[in-house]
Amino acid sequence: MNVSTVQAVDLHLFLYDRPLHPELFRHYADYRVRQGRYYADVWITGLGHVVTVSMGDRSLTELVSSEQEILPTRGVLTRFRMKGERDAEREAGDGWNYLASSQVEIMDEPLYKSVHNDLVRYAAKRGWFHSYEQLAEAGALVPFTYIDYEARDREFHVHAFHAFPRECTLVKTQSIFEMPK
Repeated sequence: MNVSTVQAVDLHLFLYDRPLHPELFRHYADYRVRQGRYYADVWITGLGHVVTVSMGDRSLTELVSSEQEILPTRGVLTRFRMKGERDAEREAGDGWNYLASSQVEIMDEPLYKSVHNDLVRYAAKRGWFHSYEQLAEAGALVPFTYIDYEARDREFHVHAFHAFPRECTLVKTQSIFEMPK
């Protein structure tokens, strides 16, 4: 994703029943979490992200990205434009379930600055944070992606925040990947 041109209104959420090839995306940061029987790969891909949870030969992948990207169509279980508030729930077979809540929040400038700064401070204590200084105008707030997670025995929880200071907009997702017993 070309982060210099993406706007909050461009973002879509996709759910795939398979992993996606890493070469499809520019990776700004990569992380792996191992938990008991499964592992999760998290990629920060500009003002978007990819989360793949895998157990054995089964995977579910959440992608938040611009639809302008060249994306695979095979294996799409769910997709929607991120606008306002949306909830998604999907049984993915074999005991796998996916739940997501997304919100695109447009704020007035003082509130946005306060929320932006609070998230930056919180991210210094936990989770993964990547800022895009090259996109910030002189003296302005910096766009960023912040991802926090919780790995449980049968669930992987992800909280993602994508900050768009020019638009005073924060895109938030909360996702739960549930795996079979």
